[in-house]
Amino acid sequence: MTEQATFATIANLSRRAFLAAAVKLGTLGAAVVQTDFSALPPYGNGTIPAGIRSRQIANVNGMTVHILEAGYETPGRPAILLLHGFPELAYSWRKVMPSLAAAGYHVIAPDQRGYGRTIGWDDGYDADADPFRILNMTRDAVGLVYALGHRSVAMVVGHDAGAPVASWCALIRPDIFRSITIMSSPFEGPPSVPFNTANGARLPRPAITDDELDAELAKLNPPRKYYQNYQRTRGANDDMLHAPQGLHAFFRAYYFYKSADYKGNNPHPLKARTAEEMAQIPTYYVMEKDKGMAATVAPFMPPPSYIANCKWLTELEVDVYATEYGRTGFTGALQGYRVRRGSDPRSLAEMRTFSGRTIDVPAQFIAGKSDWGVYQTPGAVDKMRESACTKMVGFHLLDGAGHWVQQEQAEAVSALLLQFLRARSA
Repeated sequence: MTEQATFATIANLSRRAFLAAAVKLGTLGAAVVQTDFSALPPYGNGTIPAGIRSRQIANVNGMTVHILEAGYETPGRPAILLLHGFPELAYSWRKVMPSLAAAGYHVIAPDQRGYGRTIGWDDGYDADADPFRILNMTRDAVGLVYALGHRSVAMVVGHDAGAPVASWCALIRPDIFRSITIMSSPFEGPPSVPFNTANGARLPRPAITDDELDAELAKLNPPRKYYQNYQRTRGANDDMLHAPQGLHAFFRAYYFYKSADYKGNNPHPLKARTAEEMAQIPTYYVMEKDKGMAATVAPFMPPPSYIANCKWLTELEVDVYATEYGRTGFTGALQGYRVRRGSDPRSLAEMRTFSGRTIDVPAQFIAGKSDWGVYQTPGAVDKMRESACTKMVGFHLLDGAGHWVQQEQAEAVSALLLQFLRARSA
């Protein structure tokens, strides 16, 4: 049976049967991400709100980009670009898109490079990772905006791993990205270039690398490790994709553990990036050394009573994530952690081109009050507010939200986004 015929057959199966088959197909590699997705069931399993459509945009920086969009019916509307994080999808913005569209905007949420139904990227672990570096991800955003007939966007919004992409978009091309909302992951600004060293100035002390931090974390009792180093490993994809508890249960526990519903999330600023300080963070960020992510989140599977009453993430909505990742795997989504974070020398050299530059368009920050993502990099919040963003007009930590703020508190996030846009227009 051909691959396309296989997916056509899967489309006629039950959701659970589809998921089981998709997990098996998730190991097929780059051929999967080039598949004709018209053979798949509609994106979102029937859970996308009215007024949002799914479509693919060809010829965007070498890819065909899958997007969700709202407010597309009326030409000439100002645009808003929404960039999701990990392990998320364009689907993660479904709850805020209708409000933004109702306010008169063309709202665009892509599956980013490496995710979902966007195709044209190589998902092999040994593939060239250069396309996932920050400047090319910025080109992805510019190419999509232009392909959709916009010369600029009123606001770019980035959550989690989408936050650095949005931040670099606003820093490099403020003429296109006219304002920014950073969510969950603070932006510290470009890495610095040593200054005045020819005249005796000392070289700055290098920041501790992820590998050095891992070595110190391993000395703790119990030994720990940094999650970003885990996400760069060859085995991270298989660990999550083939989680013993099943992919659906993996997503349910992972999303619960990082939400405000898990009462153990009580984040606060850390004094320094030392092993002792970082060990205060829950194990989804500073993991136990001998465990992968599947084993890390398994003990935090919520009870059936919680699942039945969880309004911000229903079982059908969990199925969307499990189904899409079951088909594509996680490798493409993890590529960014290998080249956009830590101390990758090529990425650092690329980013130092913009040393000294700041985000000079209006900016705000939104996160959940129970989100450890705000403080996982000690000092990042202060750098963002004091130097990286010169027009920081709002810093909001929302009650009743953890890491998935735009899903946990969609109405509050929508209100803050519109308030920000209205104030800028005024």
